[in-house]
Amino acid sequence: MFKKASTIALTCLMAASLTACSSGATATATASAKASSASATSITLWTYPIGQWGDEASVKKLTDAFTADTGISVKVEYLTYKDGDDKVNTALSAGQAPDLIMEGPERLVANWGAKGYMVDLSDIMDSKSQSEIYPSVLSACKDSSGKVYEYPLVMTAHCMAVNVDAFKEAGADKYLDLTTHTWTTENFKKAMAALAAKYPDQTNAAIYCAGQGGDQGTRAIVNNLYGGTFTKADHTGYTWDSAANIKALTELYNTAGIKFDSSLVGGDEIALFYNETLKVAFCWNIAQQLNPNSANTGEGKTINGQQIAFMSFPSETGKSQLAGGIWGFGVFDNKDDSRTAAAKQFITWMANSTHTQDAVKTAKYFPVRDAVQGTDISKMWADNKTMQDYSVLMQYLGDYYQVTKNWANARTAWWNMLQEIGTGADIATTVAKYNTQANTAS
Repeated sequence: MFKKASTIALTCLMAASLTACSSGATATATASAKASSASATSITLWTYPIGQWGDEASVKKLTDAFTADTGISVKVEYLTYKDGDDKVNTALSAGQAPDLIMEGPERLVANWGAKGYMVDLSDIMDSKSQSEIYPSVLSACKDSSGKVYEYPLVMTAHCMAVNVDAFKEAGADKYLDLTTHTWTTENFKKAMAALAAKYPDQTNAAIYCAGQGGDQGTRAIVNNLYGGTFTKADHTGYTWDSAANIKALTELYNTAGIKFDSSLVGGDEIALFYNETLKVAFCWNIAQQLNPNSANTGEGKTINGQQIAFMSFPSETGKSQLAGGIWGFGVFDNKDDSRTAAAKQFITWMANSTHTQDAVKTAKYFPVRDAVQGTDISKMWADNKTMQDYSVLMQYLGDYYQVTKNWANARTAWWNMLQEIGTGADIATTVAKYNTQANTAS
């Protein structure tokens, strides 16, 4: 079950932040003591579309309950991955940042935290929480000095997806193992060839590169095909220019039915997959499997009811290294102690209390801990078959490399590189240029 799978996965993630693996400072104040210090009556939360945390009605149930308990109202703004970073950066520049932000360590720790915009949450990370949160997750939420810039709530493994009905029509379903949800590079190539024969002159899969949205999918397909990596193990640099990655990019560029598309980001790809234009999606995870494109047509179904199967990314051995996602809350330093205290109270209520299961279920991901203050939550998804099935992928979680130096600039270099490759530029030369750019950007 998931608890066992997560243990294996999290062992892989232990390399995530080599300089931040200590337990950190023990909190000197209890959650209730911190809560009592909040005198602000309203706070703001900006959230990226993390499962149903991007859905106003779902979030309102949680914030209304929080307000009823505490008297603190919460104004929520819903960001998209297409322009959310720009909105946050503009607000920071103008001194108008929200009190709270919900996202992952690559933004909260490696970006805004590293730039001095975030509040250290060590004082609400009590010793009990530190013992319950998976160590690899906790380490990814700290900087090298041990400051906690993200209080984690949920996690998952990112994957890809296929339209099973379309694969069956093309005779490509024999290359899918729908029990383990894994496949080899060779079977992926055979499946793509079969799709191209059945649907000639169509784009069956897209290497989307209009921006960084969903870029974990393009990174994973490139890295896994022939065993490449995205960064050094110690997160001090980028390794895109390896022979394995160049071979993978060349393979993808030359494969019939796969198009490098500079007009799409991950969300666009999902929409095209959902409406059956694309037969394969590289931007997928459990949230999409539960509710494709948030359209409420049923779990694992396209717009016309065709079956969607989640799949691990193909690798030569069939055992891939999946990109992991960690999401939680951070607090921007707005120099207002009362609002900061209220924001911390919100985090404690959502991520370290009897309400945590509801907050996790709203995200539609897996909890980052097996217990909350001693109460077992490891079986919280026992009644959901899709979640149980999906947990098979958690054992393939790879290194959480999203905290590597120059991460924000490297992401831009990555999609610019894919765009240039898509125009027919020499692949080895292009990869070398942008890999150097990622390693030297400040």
